[in-house]
Amino acid sequence: MKAIVTVTLKPSILDPQGEAVAHALNHMGVKGVKSVRIGKHIELEIEGGEEKALRAKLEEISKELLSNPVMENFHLDLRAGG
Repeated sequence: MKAIVTVTLKPSILDPQGEAVAHALNHMGVKGVKSVRIGKHIELEIEGGEEKALRAKLEEISKELLSNPVMENFHLDLRAGG
């Protein structure tokens, strides 16, 4: 099974890296980009286990290790077959 965790800054948190990319895009002549937010994409290959228990463990891992719950949100996507 493959778990994909996407971590992004909460909307209320400033994203200086995203602002820098938006600024660079403007200088490159790319028009119409209103904002850019930078995040993390994490993939985990996991063997076996019952999906409900696995999802609960991955939620815990995402909250305690992969993200900072004060500043970041995460989205967990489980996919069968890896």
